[in-house]
Amino acid sequence: MEIELKKWSFEDEEALIKLCNAIDRSYLSDRLPNPYTKSAAQWWLNMIQENENKNENGVFRKIVAQGKIVGTISVEKKDDVNRKDAEIGYYVLPEEYGKGIMSEAVKKICELAFQELDIIRITGSVFEPNIASRRVLEKNGFLLEGVLKSAVFKNDTIYDLCLYGKVKEDKKTG
Repeated sequence: MEIELKKWSFEDEEALIKLCNAIDRSYLSDRLPNPYTKSAAQWWLNMIQENENKNENGVFRKIVAQGKIVGTISVEKKDDVNRKDAEIGYYVLPEEYGKGIMSEAVKKICELAFQELDIIRITGSVFEPNIASRRVLEKNGFLLEGVLKSAVFKNDTIYDLCLYGKVKEDKKTG
């Protein structure tokens, strides 16, 4: 399926609220408010505008398929000694699972992030049982670099956390 990554705008507020209230949160951070409110959407859209304008802190995109917003994806730079690394995060509506949307979105956002951000790697953290998300990263050249045992507590369950990494290819050598 052909998808586009487009910049978020304040006109997307209602679509963002609807998206965030419809997603499966089983393997997502608890930082994402639930329910997702107008004030949460406004905070997120303002944060994106600030960071996109600096064009140094991250790349944040809505995922559009067949004219409809079906997900979101971002690559956010870390700081301090980890400032050449960035964290990828994403989610898509459950009815869009299995269509290759996220694999294509990850491919596109990684290309964009390596072009636009001063980074040399992208890190992905995935709950161990989230096989679909792990496959998305693996299909896009991310390597499993380690597993943090009993590192995540979500919905009264303790999970291992899989750490994936993708290093920017040196264009001079290949």
